[in-house]
Amino acid sequence: MATNARRALFYLALLIAWEVVFRLQFWPEFLFPSPMQVFQALLDGFSEQRYVDGIVASLRRILVGYGISVLIGTLLGLVQARWRLIDETLGSLILGLQTLPSICWLPLALLWFGLNEKAIVFVVIMGSLLSIAIATEHGVKHTPPLLIRAAETMGARGLKMYVDVILPAALPSVIEGMKQGWSFAWRSLMAGELLFVSLGLGQMLSMGRELNDMSQVVAVMLVIIGIGLCVDRLVFARVTNSVRRRWGLQTT
Repeated sequence: MATNARRALFYLALLIAWEVVFRLQFWPEFLFPSPMQVFQALLDGFSEQRYVDGIVASLRRILVGYGISVLIGTLLGLVQARWRLIDETLGSLILGLQTLPSICWLPLALLWFGLNEKAIVFVVIMGSLLSIAIATEHGVKHTPPLLIRAAETMGARGLKMYVDVILPAALPSVIEGMKQGWSFAWRSLMAGELLFVSLGLGQMLSMGRELNDMSQVVAVMLVIIGIGLCVDRLVFARVTNSVRRRWGLQTT
């Protein structure tokens, strides 16, 4: 309760500060809207179904792209950790590509797939896949040697060693990589939708900019933040807490 009260007070103070800055009129109203104007834009967007349609379109793209990223990224990480030759060759390429901003893949995606959904999904995949692969490889490589030796003394070998010992030990790192990959996937999706005109939250951001409607821009940003917080609290936080409790790192 104390934590919730502090959070409520913090966001209330933030809203008050926002309203004060708005009333001081450092910027024109169309560039810096008031909290009430943004709230009205949210109401209008949801009542007219525009935001609902945009959310559905964006979530469909990110779920497809992120699902493929999790599958391929996890397999890549396991292969890297298992075979040294692949780690020294493909691993170095993955590490280098990770430094490349995901938006850099958009021109290539448009040339390969054309102006369609596949181009945006490809950008989402490339934005999240690499971080998941690196986190999986890191988790497998840093499995405590004591666990491996103990499993070997009990007869665990090959696939059984991976399934029963290495993968469970690497799970916290894998989950963190998936969480980071989800964030990168959202950023990649928004970048792709901003530059490629199609139904989605990114397209609504671009439309708000073109119409000088900052209320809509801020409202869509709040929707994106809200979706991110919901996914983090309802999915990743629960999975992380469950794993931590299983490993004895968290008691409640």
